[in-house]
Amino acid sequence: MNHIIGVINQKGGVGKTTTALNLGSGLAIKNFSTLIIDLDPQGNASTGVGLDQKERINSIYEVLIDKINFFDAVQKTKINKLKILAATPDLSGLETEIANDPEKAFVLKKKIEKNYNDITREFNFLIIDCPPSLSLLTIMALVASHKLIVPLQAEFFALEGLSQLIKTIDRIKNRLNPNLEIEGILLTMFDKRNKLSFEVEKEAKNFFSHKVFNSKIPRNVRISEAPSHGLPVILYDPNSLGAQGYKDFINEFLDRFKETEKKVA
Repeated sequence: MNHIIGVINQKGGVGKTTTALNLGSGLAIKNFSTLIIDLDPQGNASTGVGLDQKERINSIYEVLIDKINFFDAVQKTKINKLKILAATPDLSGLETEIANDPEKAFVLKKKIEKNYNDITREFNFLIIDCPPSLSLLTIMALVASHKLIVPLQAEFFALEGLSQLIKTIDRIKNRLNPNLEIEGILLTMFDKRNKLSFEVEKEAKNFFSHKVFNSKIPRNVRISEAPSHGLPVILYDPNSLGAQGYKDFINEFLDRFKETEKKVA
């Protein structure tokens, strides 16, 4: 199943969780059964689909420490065909708890593999929302993922900050997950009135070539408002510029995915 997508950037505030939420929701709306794995202790993806803290009795943390089974923590959302493995602040203590496990980088992957048949029967896509750091949780996500979406803020120093992430991805690919690939770079907070946004796009395309999505996510207040309503922007305000940007991205993602499937076939 080449359908495990990590959404990653070690820099906070670049639209990582927003991208994971809208991608997962958009796939669900298009009738692909989707599971979001919230691997960020802040739990913003869980909040973004309307789950309060008190509703997260069973979370990804309990799964990773072997307290409960994988599917015991899977929760429904208000979006049909979208489910979530929620996160709580307890997840921030995981690294300490499994520090002596020589296979700690593979903990999430093993949980997925153990439930592989049931997961593939129920879900078309798994979307992993990574924490905004290069921590053990991020490494676990990189080891478990097949493809990566990297949101890139269209601002100064964005590409410089990305170089460290690329080095980490290359190390994981060489040592722990040879099948790991960057599916694409998604430009976020793009401002057509700002020359700098176009310069970042040009530099990104020079560096990553065809990996950069043509779709761009604009700066839009509706994107910022949506999480407080427990909805992705594509449902909160479907006609907004932000929603349109994500709809274009989802369509482009699926087009790329179908092309990859054809080549594999």
